[in-house]
Amino acid sequence: MTYINEHVLNNLFYMLVSIFFFYFLYDHVRFFQRKKAHQRLLLIACLSVPIILCMKYPIYIAPDCVHDLRQVPFLLGTFYGGWTVSFPLLLILLLARWVMYGYQFITVAVYVMMFVFGSLFSPIFQRLSRKQRLFASAVMTFILAIVATILAIVISDFQVTESYIIHFILVPPFAVSFVVLIVETLREALLVRSKAIKLEKMEVVSQLAASISHEIRNPLTVVKGFLQLMKSKDILAETREQYINIALEELNRACAIIDDYLTFAKPFPEKIEPLDVHHELTKVIDMLRPLANMSGVDIVSALMPAKVSGNAQYFRQCFLNIIKNGIEAIQNVGAVYVHMHVDERTVTIVVRDEGAGMTKEEIARFGEPYFSTKQKGTGLGAMVAVRIIEMMNGTWTIKSEVGSGTTMTVTLPLLLEK
Repeated sequence: MTYINEHVLNNLFYMLVSIFFFYFLYDHVRFFQRKKAHQRLLLIACLSVPIILCMKYPIYIAPDCVHDLRQVPFLLGTFYGGWTVSFPLLLILLLARWVMYGYQFITVAVYVMMFVFGSLFSPIFQRLSRKQRLFASAVMTFILAIVATILAIVISDFQVTESYIIHFILVPPFAVSFVVLIVETLREALLVRSKAIKLEKMEVVSQLAASISHEIRNPLTVVKGFLQLMKSKDILAETREQYINIALEELNRACAIIDDYLTFAKPFPEKIEPLDVHHELTKVIDMLRPLANMSGVDIVSALMPAKVSGNAQYFRQCFLNIIKNGIEAIQNVGAVYVHMHVDERTVTIVVRDEGAGMTKEEIARFGEPYFSTKQKGTGLGAMVAVRIIEMMNGTWTIKSEVGSGTTMTVTLPLLLEK
């Protein structure tokens, strides 16, 4: 007789699919990450499926006994979830058994015994290490199978067959140990990924903190120096006024760095509203026109009505940074062009300047913190703009050649009228 056949493999397949499905939903659906009660409900739902399928498609059916691996997912839920998971699984198992094969007192007694001892063992199991869980789950499953067999013999003079020994006593411990290995591997993978994400966030924060402290220290050092010079009694009033203006200019630069950092660091605002792109870009251009005139730069715009969904303050901040970068990239005279294109689903905003342009390496690093092609730039402005575009479910591309200027294209979802 072949003991390990396609029916045994099918039973194992049902369990493995349910375990993978559980971790897929747990990893991708936030509802199941919020509370342990939600995780227990998901575990009950996922493990009840292989319990029912194992009974529906058993390994071997004898006149007085049905052999299958239903106890494996049942014990798995008991070990990991305790009685709060095991009790609903027990009810589902007994109800399915009654619907498919009718009521049998031996089945009730056996699985109630497994429920009680498995639930008592669960707190101990959860405190064990990964290797200890593999061994303990197999040993506990084997012990419960022996106790269940003795209980069945005492209650109804149950006859132990060779098939019963293989499929109810010997195979389940190995099956439980194998499934526990899969579960522990998946849990460890999720834990490692979570730690990697936290370390990456901490690294970004530390890099930004180092960049901010470095960039703010420069203007503060200038301010400190000029304040010390102004302590001199024989300094001229005109010179004192010049020093004050320089100090104020450096303080304004420090404030701008802090504002850009806070815009990047704080979460996207909950206040989302329809935005008239034509109106908002006109405001941005009007704010930047004095700076452009001082730099000998013309701002040429070709705008059209269109609406997107977002936060007005952040939208203006985004394009203020982009257009301002274009103005500052022009060394002598030139122009910055702001054009719009609207199709059925998207709004495309193109900002093109006649500046110095960028190399391929500089384009690849666009949006990185503390990277800038400007002498006194921090790169935070571009980083903030990129973050805001992504928060608005938009995309961006940048094309540039040295000496031929830069073109940045931003595409945002069009807000359709209801």
